[in-house]
Amino acid sequence: MLELLITSKTRIKILYRLFLNTENTGYLREMEKEFNESSNSVRLELNRMMKAGMLVPIPDKNKIKYKANTNHPLFDDINRLLQKIIGIDQLIETVTSRIGNLESAYLTGDFASGRDSDTIELALVGYDLDRKYIDKLIEKAEKIIKRKIVYLIFTPEQLAYFLKGHDKLLIWEKEKKRKK
Repeated sequence: MLELLITSKTRIKILYRLFLNTENTGYLREMEKEFNESSNSVRLELNRMMKAGMLVPIPDKNKIKYKANTNHPLFDDINRLLQKIIGIDQLIETVTSRIGNLESAYLTGDFASGRDSDTIELALVGYDLDRKYIDKLIEKAEKIIKRKIVYLIFTPEQLAYFLKGHDKLLIWEKEKKRKK
């Protein structure tokens, strides 16, 4: 869908990589390999996006690491557009709206790393979450967004233990006050 609006496939890959997850960064050579593109095409798009103020360069020894400029006036719009295109906004709202005592939900995996994927991975955190109902919602959401959805359920304590020593590649969080 995004290919209809933006003709550069390299630019689209950079947008997914850096604008879906604000924590993502990337080096020219790293993106060249990941995208299977020439360094010249990646450099050209990075330069265009830098000139537009959409990227922030982060010097790292003799290299430059690129990161989305979250202060750019269009950042939020681009981020929401990407989420809508891949269906994350519908998925999150559908799955998290009525599943029990949900405290937070995280998008993980490839999308959290800024890579497009046919599978969306979720971590749901809470107590007494209704798995049967979640499965029904997931089935409906998969039809809407035309992607496979996998999820894990954690209590907050389990998630804290799981994340110890792991990189947090989580781009979306919906906090909900725990009912007492």
